[in-house]
Amino acid sequence: MSTLTYAVHDSMTMLRRNLKHAIRYPSVSLGSAMMPILMLLLFVYAFGDSMGAGLPGGGGRDAYLEYLTPGVIIMGVAAGAMSTSIAVCSDMTEGIINRFRTMNITRSSFMTGHVIGSVIQTMVSLVLVVGVALALGFRSDASAVDWLAAAGLIAAIAFAVTWLSAALGLISKTVESASNKPLLVQFLPFLGSAFVPADSMSPGLRWFAEYQPFTPMTETLRGLLTGTEIGNSGWISLAWCAGIALVGYVWSRSLFNSTTKR
Repeated sequence: MSTLTYAVHDSMTMLRRNLKHAIRYPSVSLGSAMMPILMLLLFVYAFGDSMGAGLPGGGGRDAYLEYLTPGVIIMGVAAGAMSTSIAVCSDMTEGIINRFRTMNITRSSFMTGHVIGSVIQTMVSLVLVVGVALALGFRSDASAVDWLAAAGLIAAIAFAVTWLSAALGLISKTVESASNKPLLVQFLPFLGSAFVPADSMSPGLRWFAEYQPFTPMTETLRGLLTGTEIGNSGWISLAWCAGIALVGYVWSRSLFNSTTKR
């Protein structure tokens, strides 16, 4: 077999390992879905009438649910960063990596298995989030192509965030610190247009919201699901995804190679 074939085979083995861990310990995966679901319930039922008053479509709770759901989905992607960071740090600190070093496996397969496994877990948890939103009354006029584009965008965001969170797990010395480092990534959607339009924010916060990565991602997903204007947010979102994924990949590879060097 060629080097590429060996790498793919080893990566699939590591992927199966991580998916089995996720099935065996579902609380970690479900925990990533619980926070966006709780935020969706809280903001819709506690603040939906007041926060939806200025939105198109007559305002009110239903209009705010339509506005909020795409933002909560993006927040769910960011919430998955913690589980990735914890899983990588756990493997690096509990000694399993030393066993892998003695085996004839491709070095890159360890990180590849973690990243792909985490992306799959995130996508599955978001199905639960979308299901709750539909149960609450969210309705989308998106076509099948729009839904496929939305799924592709979510997968791209999850891929980028996962590589970055994997690097955060590698620099963490303990599982506790690994759970804290991705908090900034999880918090960024709050400072974007996920919950309120950026135009309604104070000037300084509005500037930050407009130029941080999760705002164009949220606006693109909102446009695909609800039919609002996307503009150039789609291309900006893909550029952010590519940049974050590249930084996370290079950083993770450098950290992993230096950590596992004999």
